Amino acid sequence: MRVSIRKMLLLLVCALLVSAVSAQAKEKKVRVYKGKPAKYIFLFIGDGMAMPQKSATEAYIGKELVMNTFPAQGMTTTYAADRFITGSAASATAIASGQKTNIGMLGMSPSQKQVKSVAEIARSQGKKVGIVSSVSIDHATPAAFYSHVPTRGQYYDIDVAISESGFDFFGGGGLKDPNNKKKNSSNYKGNALDLIKNAGYKVVTEKDTFNALKPGDGKVIAWNAWLQDGQALPYTMDKSPSDISLPEFTGKAIEMLDNPNGFFLMVEGGKIDWACHANDAAAFIHNTVDFDDSIAKAVEFAKKHPSETLIVVTGDHECGGLTLGFAGTKYSSHYDSLKNQDVSFQKFTDEIIPLWRKENAGKASFEDFEPTITHFFGIEFDGDPKKNPMVVKDYQLKMLKDAYERTMKGETKFKNAGLNNLYGGYDPLTVTITHVLDNNAGLGWTSFKHTGVPVATSAMGVGASSFNGYYDNIDIAYKIMSVMGVTPQIYSFNGKVRVAAN
Repeated sequence: MRVSIRKMLLLLVCALLVSAVSAQAKEKKVRVYKGKPAKYIFLFIGDGMAMPQKSATEAYIGKELVMNTFPAQGMTTTYAADRFITGSAASATAIASGQKTNIGMLGMSPSQKQVKSVAEIARSQGKKVGIVSSVSIDHATPAAFYSHVPTRGQYYDIDVAISESGFDFFGGGGLKDPNNKKKNSSNYKGNALDLIKNAGYKVVTEKDTFNALKPGDGKVIAWNAWLQDGQALPYTMDKSPSDISLPEFTGKAIEMLDNPNGFFLMVEGGKIDWACHANDAAAFIHNTVDFDDSIAKAVEFAKKHPSETLIVVTGDHECGGLTLGFAGTKYSSHYDSLKNQDVSFQKFTDEIIPLWRKENAGKASFEDFEPTITHFFGIEFDGDPKKNPMVVKDYQLKMLKDAYERTMKGETKFKNAGLNNLYGGYDPLTVTITHVLDNNAGLGWTSFKHTGVPVATSAMGVGASSFNGYYDNIDIAYKIMSVMGVTPQIYSFNGKVRVAAN
């Protein structure tokens, strides 16, 4: 009897799977533009940015984000070829080329066939091309537009691809492995930065020199003098006036790329994702504002060329499982509490905690450290938490004390699954502080990783209406291609047949 029931269940599962595949095989119309091509194409990618990040930022700043004012608003699915929850490499490849691929692959199909990005297509049309990112310029998202490697960690090969791209402007973060120290490539051609220079690129790292750049200076690769972590720009809340911001890189790129043949510019807000991985709400909010200010630079340009410009804004995936609401605050939100945080988790981890450990050599108690937490995060340890959301609750105080002990011992990696899920591989005390602050503000985190929720895509300008609706991230590439005057190579994936539609 048990065997027959199992057989029946197996047959039922098989039937459901067949039904699902049949449903997927139905023809899907992809709305594309069929009018006069645009001369100027902007693509902004907020890494890790979905609706929760955008909504929290608007609640914090008290006004609408520029990207949310665009006339065309859509929702976009993000899954990879081999996993429901995507990664930046697979997602960026889909957005850049219209090709679903496996986790970690860049500019390639799952069978490792190279695919052209919209940036490379723009280059072949005689347009100038620019790539800007707040993380290293060879990181997954920017690299998807000019490189073709089976593994995103092949930073040396990606750096070499910059020299071979023929693109006109690279700006933001630096290079992660120009000398192939990680031995991720078997095709060493010499120092990648030397190759980039030999390809005619002017290398700029100082702000004064950067500001003085003019279009006649030719091809440029520029990064900020201070690269905080992973060859990336500092978090917005940590930068000083001497640092070059993402909006400044965007504005300079526009200035350098503007020409009679038009241009394509991709700008990534990469540290939105990094802050969400670390569950730091204040850091991602400030970086989202910085990203939106970069979009405003494109809008300023579009106002001068309204019939020739398309601006598209999207995210590659959500990160952190951010929830706009926390059980402990019920229906209350206190986003103003986040304004008490003065530094990002990264700066606190890299500078404040090491200094404290060095000066106190494990002799200081958590109570001794409380004023430091209050100074940098505004969290208070005296008062009534029911009247003041900045005051820690009893259970939160215990969490902080436990984390403090682990941090003072230098613990960051845990074999215990519970502790690993609690701290996510980050400094225990720092991530516990941001959790307490964010929770009391009315925000919750469910993950230290990406999630599979759809992201928002918005557009303004030529062909913008084709970005309305609900579609997959590969369709973003198709839509941009059509606005560029290129017939999209629309194909079948996972049983879904895609065909062009007005």
